[in-house]
Amino acid sequence: MKKFYGQDIFVQSVGVHGDREIDGFSIAVCGEIGVEIERHRARSFDEMEEWGDDLSGFDLIIAMSPASLRRAQELTRYYHLDVEYWPVLDPTGLGETRADKLSAYRQTRDQIVGRLVERFGPPHLVGDVK
Repeated sequence: MKKFYGQDIFVQSVGVHGDREIDGFSIAVCGEIGVEIERHRARSFDEMEEWGDDLSGFDLIIAMSPASLRRAQELTRYYHLDVEYWPVLDPTGLGETRADKLSAYRQTRDQIVGRLVERFGPPHLVGDVK
């Protein structure tokens, strides 16, 4: 999102559970399109609240799993936020070979890119997106 749209949109990556480590396959397939996520960290919704982030300052939550959709819907009882559900393939655990795993991760990456372009328009190409 940041690579495609730069400073036009403020985005915060949040998950149901905070993940401190980014999966190596995710890093590899995002790197293929010029998106570097090695230093990226997703926080949980609970961590956002604990750290003082005001969820009412956001306009939209995009949920990509049934669990994140449920949590987002819980939050919208207290905050006025739009919620969109973008079901994408969960590539973790798919494929037996490295090539198969990378193929599954590429499919998920491409699903997300397609949804971004569909929802927010063509990328503004911040940097060099391939």
